[in-house]
Amino acid sequence: MATSRKKTISHAKQFEALSKVSKTITSNLYLEDILKLIVTVTAEIMNSKICSLMLIDDKTGELVLKATQSMSEVYNKKPSLKMGEGIAGKAALENKPKVVYDLSKEPEYKYKYIAAKEGLSSLLSVPLAVRGKVIGVLNNYTSNPHKFTKNEINILTTVANQAAIVIDNAGLMVKTKVAQEELETRKLVERAKGILMREQAMSEEEAFRRIQKQSMDLRKTMREIAEAIILIENMKKK
Repeated sequence: MATSRKKTISHAKQFEALSKVSKTITSNLYLEDILKLIVTVTAEIMNSKICSLMLIDDKTGELVLKATQSMSEVYNKKPSLKMGEGIAGKAALENKPKVVYDLSKEPEYKYKYIAAKEGLSSLLSVPLAVRGKVIGVLNNYTSNPHKFTKNEINILTTVANQAAIVIDNAGLMVKTKVAQEELETRKLVERAKGILMREQAMSEEEAFRRIQKQSMDLRKTMREIAEAIILIENMKKK
């Protein structure tokens, strides 16, 4: 009966964790808050000493620590990893979970001094992947030596897959917003150029240079300068 109850609790916790992560897909949370929620929920479901989430930096291609529920200053300042470097790096490179029973004896684990200081024994590192592309890893550390079961690996993999979708969606939303703002800025600058060309008999290049110079001199964005030119023009018409 005890075993059956343990399995029931495990499945209930798994469902609760996935439900919490899934809700963030339609939430208005910022990416930083989403990542924090993911590691907090995962730590709870897996009884983690430390749960951390690392994402691949678009510029460097390295895994960078982005969120953890740990208050450890030493762990939170952990250096980034190259793809294939360390346990998390291998999980990301190979796109498959990596398990370490004893971190102190694992030659490929890079930060044994952190493990010793924080009392970390075992590690399960699972890739975050969307449409076959790895975007990061989810790390789960225990305080006592622990042999991760197939069910535990499956649970963390499922949470990681769900989390990857949430993170990818958040990234797409940010990129879409940036693209929209850039388009709006171009339209405003074009409109402001037209006003200068018409009112001050400037060429298109001269009008653009005027907006650019005012932007630099006044330490304002070109969008702000363009909006000011348009506002003045509108006030003249009234």
